[in-house]
Amino acid sequence: MCLHTGCQIAVSPDTKYFAVDWLGVEVTRATLGIIGMGSIGYKVAQRARAFNMRILYHNRNQRRKDEEEAVGAHYCAKMEDLLQQSDFVMLVVNLTPETHKLIGKKELGLMKPTATLINISRGAVIDQDALVEALQNKVIRAAALDVTYPEPLPRDHPLLNLNNIIITPHIGTATVQAIRMMAEEAITNMLAVLNGQPIPSEVFPK
Repeated sequence: MCLHTGCQIAVSPDTKYFAVDWLGVEVTRATLGIIGMGSIGYKVAQRARAFNMRILYHNRNQRRKDEEEAVGAHYCAKMEDLLQQSDFVMLVVNLTPETHKLIGKKELGLMKPTATLINISRGAVIDQDALVEALQNKVIRAAALDVTYPEPLPRDHPLLNLNNIIITPHIGTATVQAIRMMAEEAITNMLAVLNGQPIPSEVFPK
């Protein structure tokens, strides 16, 4: 990946010049497939809209027409259709028995060989052994993971030795502002329960 390799080149003591042929993949007008269009997935779509991306999504339930139109998103009832069409596939689902190893060898094989898989949900949503094989054999172009299973990965894990993957240490919400907002939301929910009021952000609504 250009970012991964470019960073290494930029800081290497052996670098004497920058090559002009380090070419990446354009995000603008590419197709983004979002698996899990909850509140976070929808915010991803809002940001992707700014890059004029074609947005596909797969979700348990189709969102309202006005919500789809606001971000230009198209619903894929079958996840397979999304995988086959997307240049970037982003996982934004909760980890449940149904989503455990949601992406395995079969699903990776359906993706474009030029596609990138992005996981910001939970590590166990991907069959990591299948991902290693797919990246090694160029079944897909690359992967970017903010989550793994376990965290951190064992230091001898094969994912750590690949040059077509970026792994970050579960830092998707690692800002002062985000942590503060999460704490405030938790406190608001607790106060609502103590006062017998509706819970503003109930995890499993009745």
